[in-house]
Amino acid sequence: MPLVTSTQMFKDAQKGQYAIGAFNVNNMEIIQGIIEAAKQEKSPLILQVSAGARKYASPIYLKKLVEAAIEDSGLDIVLHLDHGEDFEICKACIDDGFSSVMIDGSKHPFEENIAITQKVVEYAHSKGVVVEAELGKLAGIEDAVKVSEKDATFTDPDEAVEFVQRTGVDSLAIAIGTSHGAYKFKGEPRLDFERLEKITKLLPNTPLVLHGASTVLPEFVKACNEFGGNIPGAQGVPEEMIRQAAKLGVCKVNIDTDLRLAMTAAVRKFIVEHPEEFDPRKYLGPARDAIQKMVQHKIKNVLGSSNTLK
Repeated sequence: MPLVTSTQMFKDAQKGQYAIGAFNVNNMEIIQGIIEAAKQEKSPLILQVSAGARKYASPIYLKKLVEAAIEDSGLDIVLHLDHGEDFEICKACIDDGFSSVMIDGSKHPFEENIAITQKVVEYAHSKGVVVEAELGKLAGIEDAVKVSEKDATFTDPDEAVEFVQRTGVDSLAIAIGTSHGAYKFKGEPRLDFERLEKITKLLPNTPLVLHGASTVLPEFVKACNEFGGNIPGAQGVPEEMIRQAAKLGVCKVNIDTDLRLAMTAAVRKFIVEHPEEFDPRKYLGPARDAIQKMVQHKIKNVLGSSNTLK
């Protein structure tokens, strides 16, 4: 089975008021854990690769691992570039066989963002590839994305309409209060659902994307800290807020930090409890299982995409 685009996935998600999980991948165990979770839950799936992942694992290794996942699972899988910073990296991924790319021109002025997005859309669509873009800036740090809190801006609904109309982009990542990384909120978590509802009303046929949507599950933070970690005060987006966003038009929810925390917590725990072990399979196996369990929870209880495969 070949890779698929997200077009039909998003149409079904909009109709069913659920979201598709877009999980960042870096190595074999992460991919295997995500794939097994999707198989068990009978859920559609997006695997996404960041610039950092491409640098760490090499594009060819990641592509072949995803191809193996498709062959092994029989699932419909989208392979997506996360936060492509320019036309060149988007073109490289399209030429490598990705079925979806994100061009992130949000750091540029509005007109420049439109121009670069138009260029990517034109090339991608000529190859049958779909494009996600971003309008508004999320605070936080994740791989190459670094935006200070003072520079973060929420998405303007009217600008969103103009942006989509002029670029022809297939989906739009919006800023409504989430942020990248493990430290998303200093005080009470808040998302601007009123803004989300307005954008959905103005763009009823445009799938919306929520970045920085890991919930930073407390049990993983606690386990990391108990077994030698030092990540106090980490706080993510409450799960009920993600579920509400999915009901209000968000079709794709990006999850990366929760994968990292689940894996790290399992590895730390095993190494502390079994200091005599040095076989990587012994601690990466539990890490893979932890990812699977966490992703199944997300699919079933947060995203609402369980048992939606046709």
